[in-house]
Amino acid sequence: MIPVRCISCGKVVSAYFDEYQKRTAEGEDPKKVLDDLGVTKYCCRRMLIAHVEVW
Repeated sequence: MIPVRCISCGKVVSAYFDEYQKRTAEGEDPKKVLDDLGVTKYCCRRMLIAHVEVW
C-alpha cells in the first residue's frame, strides 16, 4: 500500500499511483507519465517510482 502523502514534503501522492501504475504497465516512459500527471518534485517522484507492492 502506497503512503498517502510524500514523506518529505507532505503532498498527496496516492491519488496518482493507480494512473501511474496503469500507464507504465502499458509501456509508457515513467518520466513522461509523471510529467503529464503534474508530479514535479523529485521527492514525490521518488515515492511513486520506488514503491513496491508487497502482497
